[in-house]
Amino acid sequence: MTSTTPRTVQVYRIYIQATPEAVWTAITDPEWSQRYGYRSPAHFELRPGGRYRGLASPEMTAAGAPEVAVEGEIVEVDPPRRLVQTWHPVWGREAAAEPATRLTYEIDESSPGVTRLTVVHDVTDAPSVAGMVAGEVPNAGGGWSEVLSDLKTLLETGKPLAG
Repeated sequence: MTSTTPRTVQVYRIYIQATPEAVWTAITDPEWSQRYGYRSPAHFELRPGGRYRGLASPEMTAAGAPEVAVEGEIVEVDPPRRLVQTWHPVWGREAAAEPATRLTYEIDESSPGVTRLTVVHDVTDAPSVAGMVAGEVPNAGGGWSEVLSDLKTLLETGKPLAG
């Protein structure tokens, strides 16, 4: 029997002038993760079965978001090369009603001093989440493209993107 469920996988790839260790730290350390993207800390229990919590920024909570905006579970950890987790936003009814998605970070040194970061987000059966992380929802930010651009800028210049 062939499945008729559409599969949606979004892939984002950037090159950052930084070490794989620096990129790993920027993703997994809440002190770093609150400096780019939506300016909210991410907390990881870096072991299979560990919890992931993406906290809401003060601006997000002022707009009515819960303190924990995204929940998940760690599936695979291989520092500083690979992190696989589930990712389930709970800040709105529509996204919270969809199933958890699967998020993979692949971190590879592409040449000395340059790291290739590939983010693979499997948003199968989560069309609301797919639109949000693709940056297609008005007034909801630029999704992964904006977050990763901000991460790159921060690691290369020491300053996040303006705005």
